[in-house]
Amino acid sequence: MLAAWQVAFGINGLGTLPMIAYTIGFGVLLVASLLLIILGFDALDSPVVVILSTVIPLSLSLGLVWDHLAARRTFYLFFTILGFLAIVITRSIPMKNRLPVIVLAVVHGIAGMTIFLLPFLLAFTSRIAPGFVLVGVGGALIGVGGLLLSFLRAGRPLLSREIMYRVLPGLLLLTTAAFVVGFKFG
Repeated sequence: MLAAWQVAFGINGLGTLPMIAYTIGFGVLLVASLLLIILGFDALDSPVVVILSTVIPLSLSLGLVWDHLAARRTFYLFFTILGFLAIVITRSIPMKNRLPVIVLAVVHGIAGMTIFLLPFLLAFTSRIAPGFVLVGVGGALIGVGGLLLSFLRAGRPLLSREIMYRVLPGLLLLTTAAFVVGFKFG
């Protein structure tokens, strides 16, 4: 419901590209949550999930960079497009090497660290209200969820599948709440 609210009401005072990027990010988060409700956790085993899950950090980080780092806009837009294409290609073509994992780690890592660190940097340098730190907290929470799922898919779970599936809905709720509140009061 929080992601739907964010899609419907958005963030006031933004330019076109950040608004589109945030809407896409929260829209995919909403669809992912609905798919988990409808299809259950078995939906997480689909290879399409890796590709779709890439849209969330790429779009949210693009919105943040575009909105707050004007000098890096074009570079980050190209990174976002090329990173997404690289993940689609490496996940669509069967490969027996580590390239798909490396590409995923680099793209998700850069986008995730941007979502996590940029809000803290902006708030601590007084370029934005302190409440914006919650966007970084949301980035950290979604990053933890992504790492837990990655280890689970790699066959080296940090938590059992049962515990992970019990924790994931609450983690997604806290993530979305942190994003929504951070954008609202930041």
